[in-house]
Amino acid sequence: MVADKTKLAALLAHLEISYDVIEHPALHGSLTADELMIERPGTRLKNLFLRDNEGKNHFLVITAHDKQLDLKALAKYQGLSRLGFASDERLARFLKVAPGCVSMLALMNDKQNNVTLWLDQDIWFGDLFHCHPFENTQTWLLKKADLERFFASTGHQPKVVFLPAK
Repeated sequence: MVADKTKLAALLAHLEISYDVIEHPALHGSLTADELMIERPGTRLKNLFLRDNEGKNHFLVITAHDKQLDLKALAKYQGLSRLGFASDERLARFLKVAPGCVSMLALMNDKQNNVTLWLDQDIWFGDLFHCHPFENTQTWLLKKADLERFFASTGHQPKVVFLPAK
């Protein structure tokens, strides 16, 4: 099952959340915009979908687009034995998006609240954030206050955490 962008737009309209839309070629990674020299206002993000060693806990980790995370240090800091990237199958099952299309907005599809949202304390001071609307050919620019309202509507309580860099 693939997420429906029109349902996302309807939810945001219901929540009275406005956003700007930027169309662009497919961005398959957080640094592809640099290669294409796409300029956009706001905070550019890297979105990582991780799992713990046992595969019982899943995390959507949001950080700066150019930050290289130290997953070993992050696992230790969060009291976990190990963190790794979740499979494409897990990504489809929990967030209903394809690789390269992950963003905070995909939490809309996590009806069972199986995914914990970790926001990097280094980026969460901003006011405007880049989010893919379930596809990587658009970026929606959303305000921090609107994202907080969106999280509340999905039942997700984000955790602003220290994310160690390599």
